Amino acid sequence: MSANVPHILVVDDDPLMRQLIGDYLLESELRVSTATGGADMDRILKDHAIDLVLLDLRLRGEDGMSLARKLHDESGIPIIIVTARVDEADRVMGLETAADDYITKPFSNRELLARVRAVLRRRGRQSPDVLARGTRRRAYRFAGWEFNALARRLTDPRGQQVSLSNGEYNLLLAFCEAPQRVLSRDQLLDLSRLYGDEIYDRSIDVQIFRLRRKLSGDDESHGLIRTERGAGYVFAVPVEFLN
Repeated sequence: MSANVPHILVVDDDPLMRQLIGDYLLESELRVSTATGGADMDRILKDHAIDLVLLDLRLRGEDGMSLARKLHDESGIPIIIVTARVDEADRVMGLETAADDYITKPFSNRELLARVRAVLRRRGRQSPDVLARGTRRRAYRFAGWEFNALARRLTDPRGQQVSLSNGEYNLLLAFCEAPQRVLSRDQLLDLSRLYGDEIYDRSIDVQIFRLRRKLSGDDESHGLIRTERGAGYVFAVPVEFLN
């Protein structure tokens, strides 16, 4: 499945519920990962760029509300709380402190899917500056590619991982933070040094050449990095920011 498809994480300690929700979302052409609790959730978040978390509040031995607050404060990932609790105070607390939406069991699959899509639409309309405020960017999507900055993982449109050197990683991060803008060599050097010290003036053209080859494959005429003669380089496609 393409990296452009939203990736949903289902956190529930009930294996049947995880499977039912996961299978339905997969059938609805969404990517899905599942977790049994907080530790499992943290492991998946470290390795994958997640667009939305469906989080059950009643997890064995864990406080689901605390997990929701932690997730909200540390990542800003959208959260839909899924629970059997019907108390209004719980719903209000969840919405005010952490969650983007709240759905109570039992619910229909169609209602759940509608809520997932609504939260994804709302989040997609927010600007990158709003998404990044107070959070560290986790990942970027562009032209079918997914760049997980925290995991240092680049995935092509076919779902294959592409290795990056430290210099290529820092340069791609700089391009993703300033897409569709002409950047001079000096600007690229300054931006890339925010993320590391692997790129130097004498090597930046070589790094751009190598990164361009990796992003274009065998067809360099359709590369994502465009040269602006006398001005610099442009990352020529829109970039979706995942906070």
